[in-house]
Parts: sequence; structure tokens; C-alpha cells
Amino acid sequence: MKKTLFTLLIGMFMTVAHADEGMWMLHLLKQQKLAEMQAMGLKLQDVDIYNPQGTSLKDAVVQFGRGCTGEVISSQGLVLTNHHCGYSQIQSHSTLENNYLETGFWAMSQSEELPNPGLTVTFIEKMEDVTDFVNKCLLEDKDKDVDGVFFLSPKYLNNLARDLVGVEYLEKNKGIDVEIKPFFEGNQYYMFTKKIFSDIRLVGAPPSSIGKFGADTDNWTWPRHTGDFSVFRIYADKEGNPAEYSEDNVPLKPKRWLKISTKGVEENDFAMLLGFPGTTNKFYTSWEVKERRDIDNDVRIHMRDVRQRAMLEEMLNDPEVNIQYASKYSGSTNAYKNAIGTSWAIGMRDFEAQKKEQQERLLAWAKQNNKPQYIEALNTIEDIVQARADLRFKSWMLNEGILRGIEFSNIPLVTVDSLALALSDKNGQDKDKYMLQLMSDYRKFANKDYSSAVDRKIAKAMLEEYVELVPHDDLPSALRAIDNDFEGDVDAFVDYLFESSIFGSEENMSAFISGNHTVDELNNDPMVSFAQSVKKEAIQLKEALSVDDNKFDQARKTYLQGMLEMDGANTYFPDANLTLRLSYGQVKGYEPRDCVYYDHQTTMEGIMEKEDPHSWEFIVPDKLKELYQAKDFGPYQMGNGKMPVDFAATTHTTGGNSGSPVMNANGELIGINFDRNWEGVGGDIQFLPDYQRSIIVDIRYVLFIIDKYAGATHLIKEMDINKN
Repeated sequence: MKKTLFTLLIGMFMTVAHADEGMWMLHLLKQQKLAEMQAMGLKLQDVDIYNPQGTSLKDAVVQFGRGCTGEVISSQGLVLTNHHCGYSQIQSHSTLENNYLETGFWAMSQSEELPNPGLTVTFIEKMEDVTDFVNKCLLEDKDKDVDGVFFLSPKYLNNLARDLVGVEYLEKNKGIDVEIKPFFEGNQYYMFTKKIFSDIRLVGAPPSSIGKFGADTDNWTWPRHTGDFSVFRIYADKEGNPAEYSEDNVPLKPKRWLKISTKGVEENDFAMLLGFPGTTNKFYTSWEVKERRDIDNDVRIHMRDVRQRAMLEEMLNDPEVNIQYASKYSGSTNAYKNAIGTSWAIGMRDFEAQKKEQQERLLAWAKQNNKPQYIEALNTIEDIVQARADLRFKSWMLNEGILRGIEFSNIPLVTVDSLALALSDKNGQDKDKYMLQLMSDYRKFANKDYSSAVDRKIAKAMLEEYVELVPHDDLPSALRAIDNDFEGDVDAFVDYLFESSIFGSEENMSAFISGNHTVDELNNDPMVSFAQSVKKEAIQLKEALSVDDNKFDQARKTYLQGMLEMDGANTYFPDANLTLRLSYGQVKGYEPRDCVYYDHQTTMEGIMEKEDPHSWEFIVPDKLKELYQAKDFGPYQMGNGKMPVDFAATTHTTGGNSGSPVMNANGELIGINFDRNWEGVGGDIQFLPDYQRSIIVDIRYVLFIIDKYAGATHLIKEMDINKN
């Protein structure tokens, strides 16, 4: 009996110790998770990770662009992130003559590093609890807040942040900005002081055959064999301050950079990561889970599949189109597979039932403690979700089927309106000005990454499905012409748009600009009418759906207030919102289905097994094959002589964690997070401990590619590498 009890107690402890769910706020680690992390193997204290009075690991972690994470790895501002996070920059520097997506790019000196206008890297200088301050301001501004929206309004909250620190502070500190964000639906508020650098240069990237090996077939899957990394450098002015690009700028000397460990990983090793996760929905109700599966995901899966099949066919037929649409295709498939995996998890683990149990527990507690506001909040959420179903379906269809799916639905309309006014008023000077602007707008739209032939093909496929699934009377007015004027022939309708519209081709636009045309011709342009019609429909749907938004947001705030009051404020992590968080867990494989087990580590043997010279997704570069055949792995190989590529861990991640540094128990960099497994994407709603895995490129493979494949040994010399 004693042995059985002891075994049960150990089992309970192991369950608690390995509960890896969570995207935790750094300043609350000591109160919430430090002891558990240390029990799992962490050798650090909370101040080693986040120290408001000095430097810590958080000072080496950056937000890369607006939706990824990166890490500083040298005293000269070298930054690692994912290949897919730097993809648009790599693409922007690529041409048919120098296709860096295909060949890779490596700057062999700092003078060869390539600038990237618009790209930023953001450090978090400080985070502060400002809940009392915000609540005080909300109370003072209650009369101004006639719609009751200030408590979640980014504009209102960020104005409060600037008022709190003062204009003088912002003017004196270059590149500094402040932001207040709501947590738990506005039950808590934190202010983040940021330092934003805007001179970020591309240093190196492997070819897509390494950085995107497996491409869309392997996306969201494990095992993986992808070297998903790229290298950038932060530049600053000579005083170390953020500055716009200048040849006089110098590499940043950061406050902190990560030490790299090449010791490698073993099953059950402790692992943690820092990053900027984007969105999770842990506090969905059961009704929102059903809505997500049956409307949002169903529409996205179906309509993106239609678009992607049409796009891929053209990409495979034409190398130039492949370059033009590579980033667009990748972005589309990413959310597509996420939706598939999320719907699978909702059904597999019965998220509806789990969330219903969560609701019923609050309802019982509210009744017992005389808290009717929490019961009312749940009733409100249920009523609104059920009432908006039809509108939500039409909105998702319009967004996925047309606005996201068909490029010409987003032709520039602002100048069209100005030109129409000039033509109507017979104002020759304004007419000439806006004619030139119209051509400029067109060329920005029909840029080097646009193909009218591809857009035409996709439009035919998308509209065929759209008019099939959306009732005729609910179509945007311009689309009713398919039945009314073209006898239901979608292809003829789309061909007419391209052949008749000034936006249909460069030739059409040039003919219009050089000719003598009337305002009626412009206003009746078929693509203009199409774009105006779908945008009008989008506005109408948004307005109809937003009628209950404020009521819904208030109900969710009250619901979350009830959960925090019932279970305690430190019990939960707030949903992800692109703020700096920590996740932790173990290096571990998993069993996706009966009698199948996936190990935690992949090697280059898997690359060679997957090689398919006839598939663009599984081409292996000749030099990589030569290195493999010669077993020329340098100091980066494992003890068994194999070359590691990727590993998996139970850390809780989502979009925004791409590029996150994965660290060992000593806080040393062991890998770069780049994906999740298909079975685990439902973790955005409910963590799946048996299935959910972060997919991480092993830092040893990164170093191997930089050193042995690219020959960029000067970068290796910059890094602080621990080989023990």
C-alpha cells in the first residue's frame, strides 16, 4: 500500500513538473513558475532572465520586424532569426541574375551587408504594471468614452503611455517608444518601453533548399530537416543610438548577447525560449470554439486550397513566377495548414467540452458566491456568437475568397477618385497631376512581384467557388453581373475585366493616360467597379458585425475577471499579444498515433532520405551532399558521428515565436524555434501536452551551414561559443 501511494505521489509530482503550458510574463516568474522550472533543471535565477536593475537574457532577445523574434549573438550586433522571417528581405534583393532564394547570400565583409528599408529590430527596455494608472484614467475619461471602448483601444492606451513618460523623455531618447497593452481582456495593463533600430542589414541566408527544405509538404510537420535561419546585423549611429540607414552607421554594441552551446541536446533536457507570441485564445468559450471550427477554419481551408492550387501550377511552370509568388504562396499555406491542425485538435481533444466545463465551473462558483455579473457575461457571449453566424460566414468568404485571394480587388482607388473629380471639373492642371499619379499607383500595385496572368487564373478559380457558396442576393453588386450579363460564365467575366479595365495591363493603363478620356469611362471601369463593390461589401459586413463588439468585449472582460477572481491572479498566463514571454519544457519526441513514435532529434541522414531532385521542395544542394558524403561536419557533429539538424521540445509557442532563441538550463543558445507540429497547433486554444511540440533548428546545424557550407568563418569568430 505504501509503495502504491508513493508511486501515485511521484506520478502527481511528475504531472505537475512537466506541465509545460504557458507563455509567462518575465517579471512574474518568481511568483509563478521559477520553482517549477528549477525542479525541471533550470540553473538560473529569475534575475538572470529578467533584471529591471541590470542586464539579463531578455536584453539579447528582439522583436524582428512586426511578427517574428530574433536573438543577438555577438558583440557586434549580429542577429539570428528564421529564414522565413527574413524571406521577404532575401526576396527583395533577388533577381533572375542573382537569385538569393535559390543560391543563398553571404556577405564576406560588413561592407557587403545589404540594407533593408522598413525593417526594424525592437528591444524591450522596461516593462511596468500600470493597471492602477490606466483604471484611474478610464474613470476620469468615462464621459468621453461614450462607446465604452477606451479600455481596449490601442490609440487611447498609447496616448496614456506617452502622457505618462512625457514628450521631453521621448524627444531626448532616440528610437524610444512606449506602449501600453491590455491583458486578460483589460483586467490588467502593462507599459513597455521599447528601443527601435531601423538600420538592419542582411548578412547571410542559406538557399531555400536548406532554409525551406521540405517547404509546404513538411510545413507544420515533424520530423523536419530544415535549416530555417537567416543572419542580420543591427547598425546604429556612432553613439550607439537608433538611426536611419547611413553609410556612416556602425554595428551596434549591444548590452547583452547570447552565449552559444554546441554540447547538444538529449531527451528530457530542460529547454526554454523567449519571444513575442502573437495570438492565443486560451479563454475561448465553447461557443467561440465551435465558431472557429465551423466558420473561420472551414472557409479558410476551402478557399485557400483553391487559390494555392492555381498559384502553384503557375509557379512550377515559370521560374520568374516562382520568384514573384514564393512569399505569397508561403504566407497562404502557413495559415491554411494552421486552420487544418486547429480543427483537428478541436475534434480530437473535444475542446468544446473542455471549455464548457470551464464555463460551468465559473457558473457554479458565481452562484455560490452571489456574482451574477459572471453568469450574465457568459449568457451575453453565447447570444452574440450565435446571432452573428451568418454575417461572419459572409465576411470570411469575402475576405478569403476575394480580398485576400484576388490581387486586383486591391487596386489603388484613392487617385481614381481625385482624377474623376478633376475630369468632372475639367481642371486640366489637376487632371495631368492625377494622371501621372495614377500611373505611379498602378506600377506600385503591378510591381515586380505581380503577374496579371497569375492573378487572372486565380480570380477565375476563386470566383467560381465564391458564387457557388454565397447566395446570389448576398453577392457584392459587381459580382451579380456574372449571372446577369455573362450567363454564369465566371471565366468570361474575369477575361472581360482584364481586357477592358485600365488596370488590366500596362498597355491598357498607358493607353488611358495618353488618351483623351471622360469621367464616365473612369467611373465605369470594370475593375474599379469590382474593387469599389467588394470594399463596400466589406465595410457593410464589418459595420453589421461590429454592432455588438463593445458589448461582447465588455462581456469577455467580465468573464476573465471572474476566472481570475475564482482561481487567483497568478494561476494563469495572459493570452499572447505580441509581448515578450517565456515558455519552458523539455526536449522530447512524441507518439502522434497508435504504434508510431517520433524521436526528438533529426539528422542529415533524413535530408538524404527525403531528397527528390524532381521536387522543388526536396532538392539537396550539391555542396551539402559532398559535405555529407565526406562526413565533413567539423566540430558540430554529435557523439555518434551524425550531423544534427532539428529537434523538438514541449515549449508552448505560436505565431510570433518564429525565430525565438531556445536555451538550455544555463541560458545558452541551443536552437532557433521555427515551427510547430501539425498535431499541436490547436494549442492556441488548449495546450496539448501529449502532442504539442515546438520544432527547432539545432544551433549546431546553423553553425555548420555558416562555417562548412557557406565558408563564412568570420561570423563564427564573432560568436561566443561554449563547446563543453
